[in-house]
Amino acid sequence: MNPKILDFGMAKLFEKYELEVNTSRIVGTYGYVPPEYVRKGIYSPKYDVYSFGVLLLQIINGKRTSQYYGPHENMNLLEYAYELWMEGR
Repeated sequence: MNPKILDFGMAKLFEKYELEVNTSRIVGTYGYVPPEYVRKGIYSPKYDVYSFGVLLLQIINGKRTSQYYGPHENMNLLEYAYELWMEGR
């Protein structure tokens, strides 16, 4: 697995000194996009923190976000990791 950090085009949404941007054009890579951005179109530095967390999760367990996991293979990586965490595993 060769994780990459990219999508610097998102920085173009911000004006100088802005901390949050509301956009109707949803862009980003599936699996790295935080839920509040998808639901409300609000982009903030929290987006980067969320994406970095997903990247770390991939590196730690060696699984991809684009595949499905779980007993019925119906969960994405984040849902699967959350379920395991809730079970104490």
